[in-house]
Amino acid sequence: MVEVRELHEMAEFEQVGAVFDDIWHFGASAPPITIELMRALAHAGGYVAGAFERGRLVGGSVGFLAVGNALHSHVTGTAAGRGIGFALKLHQRRWALERGLERITWTYDPLMRRNAHFNLAKLGARPSEYLPCFYGAMNDAINRGDESDRLLTVWPLSDPRVEALARREPHVGASARQEARRPDGVPPDGLPPGAVVALADVGGRPVAGPVDAGTVLVAVPADIAGLRDADPGTAKAWRHAVRDVLGGLMAEGRAVTGFCGKSYYVVERL
Repeated sequence: MVEVRELHEMAEFEQVGAVFDDIWHFGASAPPITIELMRALAHAGGYVAGAFERGRLVGGSVGFLAVGNALHSHVTGTAAGRGIGFALKLHQRRWALERGLERITWTYDPLMRRNAHFNLAKLGARPSEYLPCFYGAMNDAINRGDESDRLLTVWPLSDPRVEALARREPHVGASARQEARRPDGVPPDGLPPGAVVALADVGGRPVAGPVDAGTVLVAVPADIAGLRDADPGTAKAWRHAVRDVLGGLMAEGRAVTGFCGKSYYVVERL
């Protein structure tokens, strides 16, 4: 059983800092947030929360108020699995709704397949902007040697899709009722019908396809973190391919409406 609550004590902020360091291994680089800033944000009414499992802190999240009646979730990190991240997000949503906020925003690496599935398919959030090299060079163990492209993502808290997913009920959007095709013409299982693959994973490398369709799919690699270590050249190729294809489509005004098959962004002309 995961318990999530707001944090107020320096000892708790230190525990959050330790959890974050276990995840990112900052080394000589600066952490995404300091213990002192967590203290200041919590005291000023910002969002600083921790997830506890059997009394042990296993995740934390820090956010601040943003323009547009929103909470911006600056950093969230948890132990893998066990529903900890989902519990934190539900607590964050309740916290925001209690204060009359309409949405929560955050950024994430568009190449992180697991995060894309969690944010879009499990929470119902939607990317609104592609941000190339948003944080500049980063030297933590996860991001070192890569460019810090991010997707700015919006979670509309009272949207029917979001409300259904928060109750752990499935929500089927219009894009899920279409038919997809691989470049070889074979429809992939579980993908939206009628779509074409604008960026495919062929033998572990990105291969661009057609983009002139109402619905297109953009693949991301299975494990970008491992790829950075094992094959930096291919990792860089994926970074630039997703930036060009997904970022280009979003710059044209197309909308990212989901993440399907745990592999593909679904991008539609609205």
